[in-house]
Amino acid sequence: MVDVGYFSLTLALLAAAFSAIASVVGARTRNAALVASGKHGIFAVFGMLTLAMGVLIHALVTGNFQLEYVASYTSSQLSTFYRITALWAGQDGSLLLWGWTLALFAVVVALQNRDRNRVLMPYVHATLMVITFFFIVLNVFVANPFDLLPFTPQEGRGLNPILQMPLMIIHPPVLYQGYVGVAVPFAFAIAALITRELGDTWIRTIRRWTLYPWFFLGVGLILGGRWAYVELGWGGYWAWDPVENAALMPWLTLTAFLHSVMIQEKKGMLKIWNVTLVLLTFGLSIFGTFLTRSGIVASVHSFTQSGVGPMFLGFVAVSMVFSFGLLISRKEALKARSELDSFVSRESSFLLNNLALVGACFAILWGTIFPVLSEAVRGTKITVSAPYFNQINVPLGIFLLFLTGAGPMLAWRKTSVESLKRHFTVPIVFFGVTLVALLVAGIGHVYALLSLSMCAFVAGAILLEFYRGMRARHSTNDEAYPLALLRLILAYKRRYGGYVVHLGIVVMFVGFTGAAFNIEEDHSVRKGESFTVKNYTMRFEDLNQTDHGEYTAYVSALRLSVDGVPSLMVMPEKRFYPLQEQVTSEVAIRTSVQEDLYVVLAELNESLDVATFKIYVNPLVNWVWIGTGLLMLGTMLLFLPDHFGRRSSARQPGASESTPRTSPESEQIAVS
Repeated sequence: MVDVGYFSLTLALLAAAFSAIASVVGARTRNAALVASGKHGIFAVFGMLTLAMGVLIHALVTGNFQLEYVASYTSSQLSTFYRITALWAGQDGSLLLWGWTLALFAVVVALQNRDRNRVLMPYVHATLMVITFFFIVLNVFVANPFDLLPFTPQEGRGLNPILQMPLMIIHPPVLYQGYVGVAVPFAFAIAALITRELGDTWIRTIRRWTLYPWFFLGVGLILGGRWAYVELGWGGYWAWDPVENAALMPWLTLTAFLHSVMIQEKKGMLKIWNVTLVLLTFGLSIFGTFLTRSGIVASVHSFTQSGVGPMFLGFVAVSMVFSFGLLISRKEALKARSELDSFVSRESSFLLNNLALVGACFAILWGTIFPVLSEAVRGTKITVSAPYFNQINVPLGIFLLFLTGAGPMLAWRKTSVESLKRHFTVPIVFFGVTLVALLVAGIGHVYALLSLSMCAFVAGAILLEFYRGMRARHSTNDEAYPLALLRLILAYKRRYGGYVVHLGIVVMFVGFTGAAFNIEEDHSVRKGESFTVKNYTMRFEDLNQTDHGEYTAYVSALRLSVDGVPSLMVMPEKRFYPLQEQVTSEVAIRTSVQEDLYVVLAELNESLDVATFKIYVNPLVNWVWIGTGLLMLGTMLLFLPDHFGRRSSARQPGASESTPRTSPESEQIAVS
């Protein structure tokens, strides 16, 4: 079976090379048979990689410890579920999953476009196969998941304990959908540049393929944050870790593209800029993979140092030089059809949005690579910590939040004074009332005041749009208000799905702002003693040691009272895994809409009668997860087919000549 897996990898390597070459040569010579053969090669690559995946999963499930990968990441004590998920626990398996996912996307793209985009598709196929070829090369020559040990050990090392939780089962594959998915827009951009088919056809074709990785990168980031929050025991969900930053950067450039592409569709502007954003996003996704797998940065998320790092860096360099060289050679064909008419317009708001997003991206990039550069140049690694990232990105985030509310209220070309008054009055009232209420409540943190007040501004703008559309539909169609709202959203999914996404971002910002009021305290106590944090009183009742085979658990019991009223028992624990020589914390979290009480068993003595507890009170943190749910809901609306829920009807309810809108047909998501 092992030989079958490696042989299928080798065949996939050859098939990918053939598919890329045949597609390009067929397109250049206008040989339809050769183009078709190149397309068929994609299916062969996918089939061979699927076979290799099946062999590796079979080895993981059956416990074939002669395979080095199986022995390194599984054990006989692991459940079948965790043995399967060990596929992406290590370098070799995760690279195989990456290549397989990319081959799957190539198959879907080929099937979707079998009867259209005939000029573009050979080069799209070739580009996707070149990228797939690179990943298969890594598996065959550097990170072979089918390497055998010279002997068969009796037991495997087991899966890293911090990966043995449901969120880490979901998080990596979800994030991979985003990382790998950006290859599809990149392939279409390269094909459009090569063929000089630089109109709006390729832009319209990649609309959902751009939204797809944007969605999965965002959700993957939040899932990773949730995993860090409940598993790592440090009280937070985001630390500006290099690997976190690596996934955030392409998400930011994709967000910029989803805004700026609307200007190209509506006004014929920013063509060069849009291609640049697509190329940059792909480069950042591969660069992020380099950071994760090279071992040059210290991170709980990254793999150990290996030979794949230099290969990734080389691939980034070659692909970016080729891509931007191609872009420069085609710049004359990408000239804009029109110019900016007014600063007070939707185009201007999207341009500012793009500048802020890309500025944040490069600030994060600089902070992420600076320690590596400082060590290479000066021999000393200078660490860039959270204050640097917060100092730049907090004000940029608030500015982007403002644009999230203001942008959709502005008209294309130029917004009249009357329109500004009509659309900005209610949101400004929301902002002012919230600001005054927060000041009266005694909140003096400047950024927190601005952030929460701006959240009210954006929420007011979004809710006003929903109300106006619902009211107009109710009056014209005589529908009940809930039904009018539902049909409004389904009939104009791009606009109102985008508004739901924006509302999710607003709710997430409320959760982010809560970090300004976090409380962190350490308390060392004996059994029977109590301590108080804020309005929470905890009495240390007991600490027990229990053996669970794979690990030994030290479970503490704290009796909790809230405002003097007995509440419940919280039981944080520490676990020692002898096989991995690793200690983990299992935190206890009391959750409410207002805040989380987060309790960590930090230290304990040998007699188990004295323990140190780290206590965190995290206000508003659950609004991050609630906002993520809204963001997912809004994106699901955007993924619905255009005809779903739409009736052949008149113009949109609530729209008028003075309403600063584009038509629903040309409207695209604007996400911030």
